[in-house]
Amino acid sequence: MAELIARLARPAPNRTAIASEHAHRTWTELDRSVNKWVDVFRRHGLSAGDRVAFVAGNRVATFEALLACLHAGLVAVPVSWRLTAAEIAYLLADSGSRALIVERGYAERTADAMRRVGFRSALSMVIGTGVPGDGRTGLRFDGFASADELLADASAAEPPGQCCGSIMLYTSATTGRPKGVVTKLFTPGADLDRAQRTIRAVGTTFGIAERERALLAGPWYHAAQAFFSLFALLRGSTLMLRQRFDAAAALADLVRHRITMCHLVPTQFIRLLALDDDVRAHLTPTHLTRVWHGGAPCPSHVKRRMLEWWGPVLTEYYAATEAGIVSTIDATEWVARPGSVGRPTGGVEVIVIGDDGEPLPAGNVGAVYIRRPLEMDFEYHNAPDKTAQAHSAPGTFTVGDLGYLDSDGYLYLTGRRNDTIISGGVNIYPAEVEAALLGHRSVRDVAVVGVPDEEFGERVMAVLELVSPADRTVDEVLAALDAHCREHLADFKRPRTYRIVSVLPREPTGKLNRRTLCERYGDR
Repeated sequence: MAELIARLARPAPNRTAIASEHAHRTWTELDRSVNKWVDVFRRHGLSAGDRVAFVAGNRVATFEALLACLHAGLVAVPVSWRLTAAEIAYLLADSGSRALIVERGYAERTADAMRRVGFRSALSMVIGTGVPGDGRTGLRFDGFASADELLADASAAEPPGQCCGSIMLYTSATTGRPKGVVTKLFTPGADLDRAQRTIRAVGTTFGIAERERALLAGPWYHAAQAFFSLFALLRGSTLMLRQRFDAAAALADLVRHRITMCHLVPTQFIRLLALDDDVRAHLTPTHLTRVWHGGAPCPSHVKRRMLEWWGPVLTEYYAATEAGIVSTIDATEWVARPGSVGRPTGGVEVIVIGDDGEPLPAGNVGAVYIRRPLEMDFEYHNAPDKTAQAHSAPGTFTVGDLGYLDSDGYLYLTGRRNDTIISGGVNIYPAEVEAALLGHRSVRDVAVVGVPDEEFGERVMAVLELVSPADRTVDEVLAALDAHCREHLADFKRPRTYRIVSVLPREPTGKLNRRTLCERYGDR
């Protein structure tokens, strides 16, 4: 049996391991499928350390192939299905992938990407060609083999010589080119006993209990979604997959499937809270014991409403692709310290550094540096210069965030170094201005950016999603917001201009694409 799954399959062979809208696998079925995927990879010459790129959604087949990589010493490279052909081409070339797994709906765009860089692989295969009811079973695509056909001929026997694989995630690259992050959480080629120990340790540290029911409601290619869904599955929890987030459908899933744990981002909270009152009143997920959230700042008023609705099940974290989970804060702690992202987890130290390179005392904003044991350090793939730039010493690095520690060691984030607005020689942190604006009842979402100004170099601009008022004009709302900012912010931090948009350019992970906003409004 696939070694990481064997102990889960033996005691409950017919219990559901993973399911989606289109597929369902018991633990026994999942075990056999993973074995077949391993056989397919090996038949095509893939060996430990080789990379396998995935342009595929939240499908059962995606996780089967991912688990096969973890049993065959292969490195899975998740690629966002939202990228353009040019962006996919860059990741294929930079990662040096030798194999490619593509979902049917992204095959044409990915084929274009392959042509752009002359991508040649040992194996290129398409999944999702047999969705029930679409009449397209066995459909072929030029340049891709059918996964269904290859798996039909593969062996389900226990693969010999199983060894640990890994995942190489790329940063979201809101500024500059994406960077592949090589961590030491799993080491390609290592003994699977070591992986088992890591799984147990992570589960214990972060409260990922065994044999629960988890929901994946965001794109698996994001680090947090991959982390929480994969570790839940490897701890023996049933994993339910949603291909796309729909607030009403996700809420129904939480209730119908008696989900006990999931990961959500603030944007999803906002959409859940926007559902009709009668829907929310009749669909409260009472089985939830823990909801992890991060990826973007959560407005305090949104979090308070979620706590009122779901109870104290929310655990916020601060993390990065390079660092993993850095700090956590549960609901009780957060109510006492709203806005904090918690205290460092075991084995991690947070240091706030000033412009002179020296640690700052509590309450002072500076660059947030993370110190981890050397065996937990990271490097950027094909980018030793960027690795060196991120590190101040071995095991001590920054991912560009700014913040401060309070006297009890709780971390508060104020923004990112590259997002800092410098107006008249004074630093302004967008997160602080955004927090003030989100405290007004007319603001649904906001992004604050710096735009060119002849006198001050930059000026503060707020891009807003508004809650449509029934009794006021937009001009009246903006006047109220300006008065609100005068009350809660120093004058130099107050937005000088406002732009109203229907939807801010957020990723499905909740991260804001500030580069898009700066490009759109930078000359205004």
